[in-house]
Amino acid sequence: MLVLSRKTGESITIDEGIVVTVLEIRGDSLKLGIDAPAYVPIWRTEVLEDIKEQNRLAASKDNDNDVLRIGELLSGKKHEKQ
Repeated sequence: MLVLSRKTGESITIDEGIVVTVLEIRGDSLKLGIDAPAYVPIWRTEVLEDIKEQNRLAASKDNDNDVLRIGELLSGKKHEKQ
């Protein structure tokens, strides 16, 4: 992990396409601005972890019936369970 000290208004650049700027420091809170290309996803870590957990839970459920139902909707035909 790279650790840097920055003051308000100072920035760091990542891979020539992402600029992170310290906008404000107030007490123990830091406000950052991130300038990045639209194709670069930027997530708060806790949100990304929640998304990953929800995806894991969804993938672990019995989704066979959901897949068959999607196939029925797309084809207009009913599939018999095997």
